[in-house]
Amino acid sequence: MAATLTFLGIESSCDDTAAAIVRDTPGEPPRILAETVIGQGALHADFGGVVPEIAARAHAERLDLCAEAVLARAGLGVRDLDGVAVTAGPGLIGGVLAGVMFAKGLAAAAGLPLVGVNHLAGHALTPRLTDGVAFPYLVLIASGGHCQFVLVEGADRFHRLGGTIDDAPGEAFDKVARHLGLGAGGGPAVEAEARAGDPARFDLPRPLLDRPGCDLSFSGLKTAVLRATETLGPIGPQDRADLCAGFQAAVADVLGAKARAALALAGGVAVFAAAGGVAANGAVRAALGAAAASAGVDFVVPPVRLCTDNGAMIAWAGIERFREGARDGMDLAARPRWPLDDRQAGMLGAGRKGPKA
Repeated sequence: MAATLTFLGIESSCDDTAAAIVRDTPGEPPRILAETVIGQGALHADFGGVVPEIAARAHAERLDLCAEAVLARAGLGVRDLDGVAVTAGPGLIGGVLAGVMFAKGLAAAAGLPLVGVNHLAGHALTPRLTDGVAFPYLVLIASGGHCQFVLVEGADRFHRLGGTIDDAPGEAFDKVARHLGLGAGGGPAVEAEARAGDPARFDLPRPLLDRPGCDLSFSGLKTAVLRATETLGPIGPQDRADLCAGFQAAVADVLGAKARAALALAGGVAVFAAAGGVAANGAVRAALGAAAASAGVDFVVPPVRLCTDNGAMIAWAGIERFREGARDGMDLAARPRWPLDDRQAGMLGAGRKGPKA
């Protein structure tokens, strides 16, 4: 019989330093024993976005604090762990490197197995942690840096059906929020403003809905919002609310329509799941749920705290990979680019370092 596994997960791919301890006992639902996330919003607030050098330094200063905190909350010592899982990419290289080096040191000092995890795999496998979803299933990973429809066939077997050809939706939310003076935390800020807005006031595009398949584009939609502001003069509170409502509705419409296309391509799956920070948006969740209902499949979306970057998804993905025999040594590399489905060409400009996602 398979053994119970207790893993520490470390996540530092962008601007959240996170750690969690997850325990998986065969025959029982997995349990998150402890988790913590330290955000960096205040550190980057004056710069209009995440500054990689500042983020990397903050991760280096906080990783040990996060690990100590979750061990204390779980009532465990390092020797009670069965392994350490860490995000090894993709992400901002300084932050990823800080996490990988910390995990290597901890694993070496305690004599624990080390498992490197693709950040996107952490998101893709979260529905198995929260809802026990069986392979295969379709998942939409939608965040600040990524947007992909992926058929999840196993802990290391992913088939990308489509994705964004330019901006990710979270990036578009952030840029729209910044342009409208809403500050950092674009997704929640736009959603809050949209509650008082009229989504029909501005005629915003729904990119790529005239094309088959489930590829997406958000750059033109973002630009349309910026151009709409140029016709208004000084932007008042209602203008801002209406623009946010219209933009959010357009994103939800596009994701819902492309979800229906992805479900048709996936063929025969019983579950459609959503993960990533954009999945925390209520309008997006509703559109995706409607797409699942129209296809007659179950819709699964993790709790909001597990949609955004977190250590639990990394610990769980590490457990899943470990059970399939994955082990990494002290030569584990931090990777700024790491496609989830490496059998296909990258959709976003690959450059010299290879496909981004």
